[in-house]
Amino acid sequence: MSTIIEDAHAVLLPAIADLELPDALKQFLDRGGRSILLGETRGEYVARRMAPERIQAESRDHFIELAEQVRRRAGPSLIAVDQEPAGIQRLHSLVPSLADLAELQQMSDSAIETSCREIASAARSMGVTMFLAPILDVVTGRNPWLAGRTLGADHREVARIAAASVRGFQTGGVIAVAKHFPGHPDIDCDPAVAEATVPLSMAQLEPGLAVFRSVIAARVHAVMLGPALVPAVDPKEPSSTSRTTARMLRKGLGFRGLVVSDDLDAKATLRGRPLAETAVASLKAGADLLLVAAGDHLEALCGAIAQAVADGRLDRERLSAAADRVRAAARDLPPMKKGIET
Repeated sequence: MSTIIEDAHAVLLPAIADLELPDALKQFLDRGGRSILLGETRGEYVARRMAPERIQAESRDHFIELAEQVRRRAGPSLIAVDQEPAGIQRLHSLVPSLADLAELQQMSDSAIETSCREIASAARSMGVTMFLAPILDVVTGRNPWLAGRTLGADHREVARIAAASVRGFQTGGVIAVAKHFPGHPDIDCDPAVAEATVPLSMAQLEPGLAVFRSVIAARVHAVMLGPALVPAVDPKEPSSTSRTTARMLRKGLGFRGLVVSDDLDAKATLRGRPLAETAVASLKAGADLLLVAAGDHLEALCGAIAQAVADGRLDRERLSAAADRVRAAARDLPPMKKGIET
């Protein structure tokens, strides 16, 4: 049986921008961490593409070596990247290319599945086991945050492409993480840098929710909660710390998989709170895996989560359930389609 501090490590998804494990992350993995996000720099995130110097410097062997380091320390692990149809593609030229949005809209479901399966298979052979994709947000108004990353404004077409992408990724052996629940058709500012709000009614959110239903029906293994406040769903808590939002996902839409928070360092999610308080709130709300920046603060954050259990602010069973779900996801990865080698 795992300890509280091991569980506290297991529920965190720390992000790094390079393919080297800093000492703080090695310690994190040694003490129970099971997940890592191989992210991008802020400049790459804004540009929606990897920098030329990164593309030139990185190889498949670099990813394989890092994945082996992680597994030696942590055992079965979730090694995640942003590999978004029509968006950010962290693996750049190291895997088969994704079609652009115009091409995706012309492709059949089976063609999308085949393409995404080939991409996932190549990623899995490099040690990558999770894609933070596809993006399901159906943008019909303002959204500087997701500009250049979404699958269009027609919710039926977004649902079709997203569901086919999920099936392809997961038959290729990679966990898909559909994001960002409950959808952000219109948002007043960038949640990474400001306290963003989605000023829409439930009726206006419904087309986006229909996309999540379609992808859940396609058996997506994980869903990411959004970073912003959505008053129509919860007027007090942003989605990644909202019990009401997580309950809607679980009970309203019938989702049974892994619930992932968006970046808890986002200003829209923090809303002036310390990171540790925000992390505890996200776990209490129902998130299983918490996205945070990697750094020397990780041990203190794990300690704060464990202390919340000791103080009675966080239920021990809730933490254990989240940690067990993360460990199970890492252990029971989607099997690769017959004929595709790992």
